[in-house]
Amino acid sequence: MAPRAPHFTSKSIPRKFLCILLLILGSISIFAIFTHGQKISYFFRPIWDNPPPEFEHIPHYYAENVSMSYLCRLHGWSLRPEPRLVFDAIIFSHELDLLEIRWNELHPYVSKFVILEANTTFTGIRKPLYFAQNRDRFAFAENKIVHGVFPGQVASHQDPFKLETQQRVAMNQLLHRAGISTGDLLIMSDADEIPSPHTVKLLQWCDGVPPRLHLELRHYLYSFEFPVDYSSWRATAHIFNRWTQYRHSRQSDVILSDAGWHCSFCFRYLREFVFKMTAYSHADRVRNIDFLKLSRIQKIICRGDDLFDMLPEEYSFKDLIKKMGSIPPSFSAVHVPAYLIENAEKFRFLLPRGCVREPG
Repeated sequence: MAPRAPHFTSKSIPRKFLCILLLILGSISIFAIFTHGQKISYFFRPIWDNPPPEFEHIPHYYAENVSMSYLCRLHGWSLRPEPRLVFDAIIFSHELDLLEIRWNELHPYVSKFVILEANTTFTGIRKPLYFAQNRDRFAFAENKIVHGVFPGQVASHQDPFKLETQQRVAMNQLLHRAGISTGDLLIMSDADEIPSPHTVKLLQWCDGVPPRLHLELRHYLYSFEFPVDYSSWRATAHIFNRWTQYRHSRQSDVILSDAGWHCSFCFRYLREFVFKMTAYSHADRVRNIDFLKLSRIQKIICRGDDLFDMLPEEYSFKDLIKKMGSIPPSFSAVHVPAYLIENAEKFRFLLPRGCVREPG
């Protein structure tokens, strides 16, 4: 007797098909989470995270040939009989070009340039003391420079943010060595966060300035050709007192609008990009060794794309979608640091149509 053919019910086929489909979809989901987990997390950030409290913005008034007494009054402040001493304090890695621009911009107003560098990165990679080796480049400010060296930790397994915090604590000691006193103006920012000269002049000449004031900086990426927005807020200005501590986090609810420039990853050479990508506290964003290929980095710079293939860090879907994609290039080099324009040929890579970099 011939064997009977297997009998499939109308319910058995969909059940098997559904199991196979779920298995395939599950595998795809696991692969997607493994390879694009950060993107998925950032995309849904408006759901799982809350934005910090909004800043109270102080309108910023400035025009050329307007008296300082009038500018102070416009801000609700009063003119001092003499200017405050100004201490510009930065933790330095290797941003020599931006440091040259920063110090030339601020030189007429700053009393002491306080600079701390380490012989390792925040991620424990040994590095040269770039400032010490290139100090002659800053001879114009030699009598104002207070330089310190922080002994880093090689191949440390500590959290990079903890190592960064240790350097910021060490900066407090260096500031006292520099002679800072109660009532002096202290600028706390990274080397690429540059207050405008008229901002520093305003804060040193006016009484009534908030004792802790964040500085809203226009954010640029790779050069002044790619303006992002006005989201940079970590730079601060302090009327120094005995309790002042050097930090790079939120310290006040008050922010002075349009107070300077923040030029992120604004380097002359492609290898400088690689160094920072592996050296700074967010080095974990390098999820693939291909991210460090010089050819890839060059293409991304000229397109205005993200080096780490990340979505914007936003707290609403509206802002996230608005900032997705490449940054539109700007062909304006107006309202950028004056020293940059005065030395345009030297710093062509920071200006519109200067995106092509040398390997280094």
